[in-house]
Amino acid sequence: MAGEQITFDQKYVFNLLSSKNFPFLQNPEISRRFLKWSMLGRISAQAFNFDQIFYPYKKDEFVLDFFQDPCVTENLKVLQSGYWTSLGNKVTRVDVEVIPCSKVSMDIFDPLHSGGVLRPSGHIVKCYHDIYGDFDELRNVLTIEDSDKYDLIRPADREEFIFKLFKHICLGGELCQYEDSINPYLDTVKVIYKDLVSVQKDRETKQINIASTILKVSTYDASGLCYPDSLNSEQSFAYLCVDPLKRHVYVLYHSFGTGHLSCAGMPHS
Repeated sequence: MAGEQITFDQKYVFNLLSSKNFPFLQNPEISRRFLKWSMLGRISAQAFNFDQIFYPYKKDEFVLDFFQDPCVTENLKVLQSGYWTSLGNKVTRVDVEVIPCSKVSMDIFDPLHSGGVLRPSGHIVKCYHDIYGDFDELRNVLTIEDSDKYDLIRPADREEFIFKLFKHICLGGELCQYEDSINPYLDTVKVIYKDLVSVQKDRETKQINIASTILKVSTYDASGLCYPDSLNSEQSFAYLCVDPLKRHVYVLYHSFGTGHLSCAGMPHS
């Protein structure tokens, strides 16, 4: 028993999966959208593996081990003063939030089509806002809690990972140019979600279920909040998408700010 306890309490060890590609980062059309949304050059995804069984109830230990692992500190990319660099050896504390992730379709967005947010064509209905001159019903759904459109999305669905991804890309970066149609947002979310979330089929029911655990994370050093950055902006985010079957963890990262202003370095068609 003593030997088993020692194994159970060992730190997780992580290795970079440098050959792992994320299609959403290689997609030229999505890159053009990120450019428009002021996210290009400020969003990244990386893959690591780990050496032990993942226990959701030990999420805090898992995340702290991740951010203190030598491979992670040397290879995890972060933006500092507009330049990509590595995390470095500095994390002393982590905040971890489990994000519900149960959706295997895009049905969660159906109320937007029937609730007066979208026209039949998928174009977003414009509306008046007393502060923002150019406003629309989609941003009412996403950000204005006293709007009559806000309750179109159930509270439980707002907590789902796929909806949080949707909100992040709709609001974008500092110089975000908003879309007139819902379709670029939905198409992009679908690709990102598929890249990050693992599924498995139930042998008895044949239903497809989500296998991944999604953790929203932030970290602190001796000076305070340091990751995803020190801004404490809702649009600066980091998610660890843990696949317990493959023992992989995918890191989705974005630091709010001004994205690239040109197409230089973008993937080509």
